[in-house]
Amino acid sequence: MSKIGKKPIIIKDGVEVKINNKTVAVKGPKGELSYTLLDGVNAKVNEGSLEVSIDNDEKRNLRGLTRTLISNMIEGVTTGYEKKLLVIGVGYAAKKEGKGIQLSLGLSHKINFEIPASIQYEVEQDQKGNYVITLKSIDKQYLWEVASKIRDLKKPEPYKGKGIRYFDEVVKLKAGKTAKK
Repeated sequence: MSKIGKKPIIIKDGVEVKINNKTVAVKGPKGELSYTLLDGVNAKVNEGSLEVSIDNDEKRNLRGLTRTLISNMIEGVTTGYEKKLLVIGVGYAAKKEGKGIQLSLGLSHKINFEIPASIQYEVEQDQKGNYVITLKSIDKQYLWEVASKIRDLKKPEPYKGKGIRYFDEVVKLKAGKTAKK
């Protein structure tokens, strides 16, 4: 059984945490986030730390989840999060277009993906000719959700590896027909 939920969260300098009823609001130099506590889960601010507790033992899995989400909020408002995507493939391209990204992914049409206002983004080309999409936000959960939606537009295929992948993702390639001989 994990003991993460029992650990107190250290509140960093420059971060202000307020608890109003069941809402935890975190304010820092990069912005402000809030989270509504689930039933049976409580939070309390002590000198320089925040502790998450539960009403009964049936909710112990929610304590760890809540602690991690609040910890991610504190980290987000102080340093922020970044996620990079790599667009690989001959003829595959990405460029900034209005409020989003225009992607050419080998389809008969270009895809316009609108990026939410709470996420900053950049599109650049590396030395190999692949496009790198960099997403930045203070909300880790929302950032990963948007990155996942972009990746789902064209997942990396297993034979040549072309498609959209996370920057640190390793795609294991299959051999193909010629390897069977």
